[in-house]
Amino acid sequence: MPLREHLLELRKRLFLSACGLVVGAIAGWFVYQPLLDALQAPLLEAADEQSKTIALNYTGMATALDMKVKVSLFLGVIVSCPWWLYQLWAFVTPGLTKREKGYAYAFLGASVPLFLGGLALAWWVLPHAVSILAGFVPEGAVNYTDAQGYLSFVMRLVLAFGLAFVSPVVLVGLNMVGMLRHEALAKGWRWAVLIAFLFAAIMTPTPDALTMILVALPICLLYFGALGICVLHDRRVDRRRMADPA
Repeated sequence: MPLREHLLELRKRLFLSACGLVVGAIAGWFVYQPLLDALQAPLLEAADEQSKTIALNYTGMATALDMKVKVSLFLGVIVSCPWWLYQLWAFVTPGLTKREKGYAYAFLGASVPLFLGGLALAWWVLPHAVSILAGFVPEGAVNYTDAQGYLSFVMRLVLAFGLAFVSPVVLVGLNMVGMLRHEALAKGWRWAVLIAFLFAAIMTPTPDALTMILVALPICLLYFGALGICVLHDRRVDRRRMADPA
C-alpha cells in the first residue's frame, strides 16, 4: 500500500476512534454523578478511617464543568475500548495475510478483557494508594485536594494499568507480522521483570512488598505468556521455511 493510502487509512481509523470516544463520552455525561461518587469514595474512606478532613476542592468557577467534561471523556475511553482497539488492528490488517488477519482478530479478543483487567487491578490499588498518601497529612491539618489534580492522578493510574496489560498482546502481534523474534523477548526477560516491578513500585505507593508483588506478578506472567506464544509461532514459521526453501 502506498504511503498516501497508509496516511488516509490512518486518518480514517483515528476519525472512527474519535467518534467512538465521543459516543462513550456522551454516555459518561449522563452517569457523571455516580462515577464521581465512586472516584471520591477512596478519599472519603481515608478521611473516615484516619479522622481527618479530606475533600475535593474546586478552585475556579469553571472547574466543576471542566471536571464533568474530563470525567465523561475518561469514561468514554473505557466504554469505547473495544471500538478503538478494533480500529488499531483494522489499520494493521490490510498488510497481513489471511492467516495473520485471523490472528489479529484473536488479538483484539484478547486485548479487550486484558485492558479491562488492568483497569480492575488499578481500581483495587487506588484506595490503598489514597489511604497511604493521606496518611502523610499531619494531625490537625486539613487536606483540600485539587479536584483536577486528583482526577489526573486517577486517570494516569487506571490507563497505565490498562495499557500495561495490553502490551504483551502488542508484542505477540509484532511477532506474528515478523517484526519481532522470540529470541529478543527471551534475552530481555530480566529487563521486563525489572520494569514490571518498577512500574508496580511507582504505581502502588504502599509500604508493604506484598501489594507490589501482587501488581507486578500478573504483568510478568503476561510477558512470559507472550514469550511462549512467540516461541511456538517462530518454530512453526521456521519449519515451514525449511520444508519450502523457495
